[in-house]
Amino acid sequence: MKIGDLYFSFTNPSLFMLLSLTLFLLLVHLVTKKGGGHLVPNAWQSLVELLYDFVLNLVNEQIGGLSGNVKQKFFPIILVTFLFLLFCNLQGMIPYSFIVTSHFLITLGLSFSLFISITIVGFQRNGLHFLSFLLPAGVPLPLAPFLVLLELISYCFRALSLGICLFANMMAGHSLVKILSGFAWTMLCMNDLLYFIGDLGPFFIVLAFTGLELGVAILQAYVFTILICNYLNDAINLHQIVLSYVCFIF
Repeated sequence: MKIGDLYFSFTNPSLFMLLSLTLFLLLVHLVTKKGGGHLVPNAWQSLVELLYDFVLNLVNEQIGGLSGNVKQKFFPIILVTFLFLLFCNLQGMIPYSFIVTSHFLITLGLSFSLFISITIVGFQRNGLHFLSFLLPAGVPLPLAPFLVLLELISYCFRALSLGICLFANMMAGHSLVKILSGFAWTMLCMNDLLYFIGDLGPFFIVLAFTGLELGVAILQAYVFTILICNYLNDAINLHQIVLSYVCFIF
């Protein structure tokens, strides 16, 4: 659809992001219909309560120096981010589906939008004193310009590393599963008994990697969320807790 000089298109990422959001809202509807949950929770309500408590505990543990009421202001965006990534990653495991988080522009757009929001929160909470993170205490004056530049580059690269972390892990895992699946299917279609027996090895390897990729899909949503919580904690409390290396470990 073209409006003036702007061109709008409904692509596969748009469709599957909308699908992930629909599945999440449907899950919430199953729990909250008819006035709310049950005293004895069913399976769906237990799942939603588990996810809610998990993210709430994560926020309370990772963001310090604030009262519980203030932390609640940041809880909704962190919960929505975690559930959105979780549903996008899990629906990407369905055969013939489309994994949204394997596209760099999407993960980069998500990480930069959250990073800009965290920076705004830092200025709102600390004013211009927020810039003090650029110059560690006790630094000799001649080294100050160089350290300010290095700290600024390091701070800006947090958003880039956050997007690359999610994109690279999801893209690499799905590419590997696709290659092995194609190899196993080619051997299966050879119409030869020897190839059919030999196909059992790649077939079980594909099953093993599929289980591993399922774990990575859940883990990446967690890693992305915990890094956001730590960056938010740094912006609020002006602590230099470097956890960027965590995403490269996973």
